[in-house]
Amino acid sequence: MTKILIIEDNDNIRENVVEILELSGYEVFASDNGKAGVETALKVKPDIVLCDIMMPELDGYGVLHILQKNPETQTTPVIFLTAKAERADIRKGMELGVDDYLTKPFDDLELLRAIEARLKKQELQQLFYGQTAENLNTLISKEDGLVKLKEIMLERSTRHYKKNQYIHYEGDHVTGIYYIISGKVKTVKLTEEGRELITGVYKENDYLDISILFSNDTYNDTTIALEETVLSFLPTEQLDKLLFIYPDVGAKFIKILANDMREKEVRLLQIAYMSVRKRIAQGIVHLVVQHGMDDSSIKFSRDDLAAFSGTSPETVSRTLSDFREEGLIEKTASTIHVLNLDKLSKIKN
Repeated sequence: MTKILIIEDNDNIRENVVEILELSGYEVFASDNGKAGVETALKVKPDIVLCDIMMPELDGYGVLHILQKNPETQTTPVIFLTAKAERADIRKGMELGVDDYLTKPFDDLELLRAIEARLKKQELQQLFYGQTAENLNTLISKEDGLVKLKEIMLERSTRHYKKNQYIHYEGDHVTGIYYIISGKVKTVKLTEEGRELITGVYKENDYLDISILFSNDTYNDTTIALEETVLSFLPTEQLDKLLFIYPDVGAKFIKILANDMREKEVRLLQIAYMSVRKRIAQGIVHLVVQHGMDDSSIKFSRDDLAAFSGTSPETVSRTLSDFREEGLIEKTASTIHVLNLDKLSKIKN
């Protein structure tokens, strides 16, 4: 049942509004001053608030300010009830973020239409996002907003991929971004000779294709599942609207993109200036630190490690044999167990 809070110090008006709304099927809460109204709002989390402007202890502007500061009520629609109809007062309320005005005296139909209009807008937002705008804003506005946003992604339809299955190809038209629910994927580019170069490795809880925030053209990598993988997908149209309304999420995506670009720059410099031995060592260290298991091991094929290090599979085999003889690693099938991560990371160029 829809919950409505009325904050009004005039007993007759407050009781009349409560009676009208209850007869209309709403669950109604009432407070006779602003301070008590804020306490009630934070407790019951109403779907909409009707609030008088001129009240003792805390006026309507103060109520609106406090509700907007609290993540759990900051998008709750507020309609001011006022006997003042001056343009300056209306403008002040609108600038502060009030959703609508009802000038006293108002009749039953005006009251119900104003409420229905605000609730209808919320309903449309709910249909678009899959949950109420209030809940979505609450999730995103907290310090762990990106983590909570992932919970939203988990509620969406999922796509399952087998090992070595292609998710999308370089040059495909961009349709959205992916979130990894489980598994691992790699992004690759192919050289003119057909050799594969791994540009990134991503694991559970990572986002893919964040770069489409700045380009709506085509994917710039081919993405392949490294193991059994489950992805959630967010279409670009919904992503654009989400970022427009909640720019703080966009800022966090930009940080992810910046870190990803910085990592790729470092790897390109390593490929350009480091010896093969150093590149392979650094590749193993990176994969263990970023994607390793609890026992400092990684499941990565010889071919994938070669593509990640910018060398040939045969060179990788020889180098891994050297590392094993030096007591740096152990290798079983496609799993590399690192025995001395510190020494491996300090191999000379």
